[in-house]
Amino acid sequence: MKSQEIRTKFLEFYKSKQHEIVPSAPMVLKNDPTLMFTNSGMAPFKEYFLGNATPKSTRISDSQKCLRVSGKHNDLEEVGYDTYHHTMFEMLGNWSFGDYFKKEAIAWAWELLTEVYKIPKDILYVTVFEGDEKDGTKMDQEAYDIWKEYISEDRILMGNKKDNFWEMGDQGPCGPCSEIHVDIRSEEEKNKVDGKSLVNEDHPQVVEIWNLVFMQFNRKANGSLEELPAKHIDTGMGFERLCMVLQGVQSNYDTDVFTPLIREIETITGIEYGKDEKIDIAIRVIADHVRAVSFAIADGQLPSNNGAGYVIRRILRRAIRYGFTFLNKKEPFIYKLAETLSHQMGDAFPEIRKQDTLVHNVIKEEEQSFLRTLDQGLLLLDKVIEGTKGKEVSGKKAFELYDTYGFPLDLTQLIAREKGYEINEEEFKAGMKAQKDRSRAASASETGDWVVLIEDETEEFVGYDALQVDVKLTRYRKVTTKKDGDQYQLVFNMTPFYPEGGGQVGDKGYLETSNGDIIYILDTKKENNVIIHFAKNLPKNLNETFKAVVNDEFRNLSASNHTATHLLHQALRTILGTHVEQKGSLVSPDYLRFDFSHFSKVDKDQLAEIEEFVNARIRENLPLEEKRNIPMQQAIDEGAIALFGEKYGDSVRAIRFGQSMELCGGTHVQQTGDIWYFKIKSEGAVAAGIRRIEAITNVAVGEYFENVERNFSEVKALLKNPKDVAKSVSSLQDENAALKKQIEQLLKDKAKNMKGDLKNQITEINGVNFLATKVDLDQGSIKNIMFELGGEVDNLFVLFATAPSNEKAMLTCYISKDLANEKGYDAGKVVRELGKLIHGGGGGQNFFATAGGKNPGGIPKALERAKDYIV
Repeated sequence: MKSQEIRTKFLEFYKSKQHEIVPSAPMVLKNDPTLMFTNSGMAPFKEYFLGNATPKSTRISDSQKCLRVSGKHNDLEEVGYDTYHHTMFEMLGNWSFGDYFKKEAIAWAWELLTEVYKIPKDILYVTVFEGDEKDGTKMDQEAYDIWKEYISEDRILMGNKKDNFWEMGDQGPCGPCSEIHVDIRSEEEKNKVDGKSLVNEDHPQVVEIWNLVFMQFNRKANGSLEELPAKHIDTGMGFERLCMVLQGVQSNYDTDVFTPLIREIETITGIEYGKDEKIDIAIRVIADHVRAVSFAIADGQLPSNNGAGYVIRRILRRAIRYGFTFLNKKEPFIYKLAETLSHQMGDAFPEIRKQDTLVHNVIKEEEQSFLRTLDQGLLLLDKVIEGTKGKEVSGKKAFELYDTYGFPLDLTQLIAREKGYEINEEEFKAGMKAQKDRSRAASASETGDWVVLIEDETEEFVGYDALQVDVKLTRYRKVTTKKDGDQYQLVFNMTPFYPEGGGQVGDKGYLETSNGDIIYILDTKKENNVIIHFAKNLPKNLNETFKAVVNDEFRNLSASNHTATHLLHQALRTILGTHVEQKGSLVSPDYLRFDFSHFSKVDKDQLAEIEEFVNARIRENLPLEEKRNIPMQQAIDEGAIALFGEKYGDSVRAIRFGQSMELCGGTHVQQTGDIWYFKIKSEGAVAAGIRRIEAITNVAVGEYFENVERNFSEVKALLKNPKDVAKSVSSLQDENAALKKQIEQLLKDKAKNMKGDLKNQITEINGVNFLATKVDLDQGSIKNIMFELGGEVDNLFVLFATAPSNEKAMLTCYISKDLANEKGYDAGKVVRELGKLIHGGGGGQNFFATAGGKNPGGIPKALERAKDYIV
């Protein structure tokens, strides 16, 4: 059974059980501070489990893209070394939100596996939670009794909290679970060892295939458990493992999920898979990692130096390193796999096909960059090894290579061993620990549990229509960070404050109490569908009604910039082409930043045209046309653009200004004339195929023009207030160019006149014609004189010193090539050592070198010591 058919059968089965089939959510998470990536099938539905939102159906099924490379669920180090762990994987799942529970979940799972997929019952085992004394939870007798209806009791095994109590993180929804394991060993192996003894023992052929989670608790910040408002079902089946079982192979990498990629790697490298274990590991790592990186890019996360982007870069660099070391690939090649992946998975996940050009270009640029880094690292490592006494290389130096150049320890160890050296791992680990400790200290935070004052399920946003409203505090919690100290997170029954999202920063403002006290709202964010307001203090009376007031200037300027991004997007697609897609944005009161797909620099004329296009729409004073809570498909059919990497619900908000129409939850001006004017400040590259425009509107444009006018007036005054400033500046430039030519000629004449005097100052010392003196010439003239003298005088050694300013000194040394090449004289060594006397340094070739320093007072001593080099 092919993988596409396996996925289809799963979804069709649950559709027959009245489940709504939904597309995979993006793998990159937004608005959830506890997770960078979707690490399980349930992550996109977290708000439903917490009771913060209501799903359109109480039964849902999908195949969700997941990534596990950081935090509690981290499989990175196992990837490639075993045959069943992955970074990016698909999780087939079915969910019940307060609908069915254990009985139906177990029955349907068994039906699908044994009757639809025809997996033999005698190779399956199930586990049941045994309870945990610390948590005060009991053995899951209900699940045990249900399983007895389908499988013999000797195949029902007890599982501890680690294996059979599922938690997404340190806090949040959780509950006991039943795992289904499959034993695909040969009959001979089964006769030797009972399969039940291998369950959850990391055996490559006795693996967990499906986890049925009975979601009934919420883990609080203090570690305690509380019952969720309703009981839910969350199941997750590893798609790749299921394919392994149904395709009768012993490894996930032998399924048609991975074989197209592996075949392409074989074609590109000319190396056959299955002949050498180290090479096989490298090929598996690359095949796995290119999937994770490609889907992350397609979902909106580019490699970068921090946060989620750093994780993606780390995965890609790990793949590059394996190709470099074990497949001998010194040139980029992983990017070529993007086409195979797009062809293979584009039907199930259209985003990978739509973004294949972007994926291709970003990976190629990252490969080129890191391969250069590897070369640099190799040179540095050679120097470290050369300076090592004994056979143990400093782990501190190895950590510096890792920290500065991303040079992995295992590659450092491999190269060192080839040269007969070992790395001090303890020193490396100490450096790594110190770095992690610094990072933890910088980002350490302590979040308390919510204190619930009022049970309110709506907690609605009313900020599109009002900037001031009376509110009640429904819950709050205390958060302590090293950076901000103690803060409070407040939630109200309704709020006019817009939470950060869609690129727009969160609102600021204040709460006013009944007695006139002010509580400042410092920021507003959204977490799991809850709008959270950040404040330094709590109101004294938590139960009163407060007046919530948004800073209207902050909001209006943000709205002006947000509407401008929509008009800019329209302009880019009109002028550059419809291939342009938004890839990210920042909307603040001060400026806007807009990232978009385009594969060449936007030239000056195009920028002017884009700017004029937006300003034309502003002059038209187009009114805001807004549709709220309309079906997403209706909005798309009407021409709305869905933005890159965003997760949309079934009902959306569409914003239109003239011909510009986008799905957007942000705030906007009532008519485009409110923007006043749009001005592009800069355009440049962000990554391969991604450009960035930064621009300003409204008040910032006024300030910009005032500054331009002020600078222009100052220039005009310096030019004695000419009628035609441009003509005056042009004339000044012509005059300056003419004067420069005169100066150059004068310097040449001066140098020519000086050459005879300098030649007369040369003295012979030990057969060397020597001259060391201070001169008043520019560097170009000094070089010319030295080489001219060298052509006229044999065995010449010259050191010239200059002091261009009171804080700068220069030394220049020339040595005839016969002295340098035949007698070992070295001008570079001379200036490096004498440069210390002028508090500087330099270098060059053995016949010509320069040094600069900041101590002109050291020149006399340097000239005096020059004779020491004549032997």
